[in-house]
Amino acid sequence: QVHLVESGGGLVQAGDSLRLSCAASGGTFSNAAMGWFRQALGKEREFVGAITWNGVNSYVGDSVKGRFTISRDNAKNTVYLQMKSLKPEDTAVYYCAGRWRTQWNVAYYTQTDDYDYWGQGTQVTVSS
Repeated sequence: QVHLVESGGGLVQAGDSLRLSCAASGGTFSNAAMGWFRQALGKEREFVGAITWNGVNSYVGDSVKGRFTISRDNAKNTVYLQMKSLKPEDTAVYYCAGRWRTQWNVAYYTQTDDYDYWGQGTQVTVSS
């Protein structure tokens, strides 16, 4: 079965940068569209970014546009979330998600139900 494992979270100060990684195993990574979501305490899970199977198309949510970038390295079976200019409101558990079902080569998979597999999450805490 497919396993997704996030890493790279931690405690940082506002304005800092952080790169999250998600390593995939148990499936053909290059077949999957990938996404990042986050969930703050007491809030619903929020879309952060999505990327197509080949990395040609990517998209990030309005709340992080201009600060976050999603990318992938299929040779390493890994998807990344580069976060810059972090703000306290970015504090959340960040989840990696994968879609292995049929897909179009676009980056508009923004809903939790669009994905088949999820990692356990990694905590990002941004202090002011």
